[in-house]
Amino acid sequence: MQCPYPAHKRADAEAAFAEAWNWLCVQGLLVPKIESTVSGWVRLSRRAETLLDETAFRTYVGSLEFPKALLHPAIREEVWLDIVRGDPGTAVFKAFRAVEIAVRAAGKYLDKEVGMDLMRQAFNVNNGPLSDMTKPAGERESRAHLFAGAIGCFKNPVSHREVTIDDIREAQEQVMLASLLLRIVDSRSKP
Repeated sequence: MQCPYPAHKRADAEAAFAEAWNWLCVQGLLVPKIESTVSGWVRLSRRAETLLDETAFRTYVGSLEFPKALLHPAIREEVWLDIVRGDPGTAVFKAFRAVEIAVRAAGKYLDKEVGMDLMRQAFNVNNGPLSDMTKPAGERESRAHLFAGAIGCFKNPVSHREVTIDDIREAQEQVMLASLLLRIVDSRSKP
């Protein structure tokens, strides 16, 4: 039988196949076939079977392209996993809940202080503990609007009702915004 690849490229083709096979196993898409009496047989995992749907597959591929390293450490692991699992609504909620928690802690507010009001207090133009008084008043006001608007637009809806986020890219961008806001809080809460 003749190999479809030239002999001098066979080793490269075998290496590429082995890498692809290993990637499928590492991603949990291929698992050992327990019921088989022959060692080494595999089957599609339940996760892989869900990816047979084209929309689910596109979501999965999009989530793999999402760079975990760019996320703020406070949300990196948990939120990234929600994105990869195809649960963008939960990822967005957790990311912005983390922003709210960070602002509350950095500003030394009580647990009862929440949402947009908390953001406006923490970044108040005149006396907010997280407001950068070295910046012009207009920029301080804009930052207060940014934080309050982000919480009002991205956290509150998923906190109070069923919100479906169908576009994985949109969810990733929202999570990245939360990551940026967390970095701003970090920079404002340092001595």
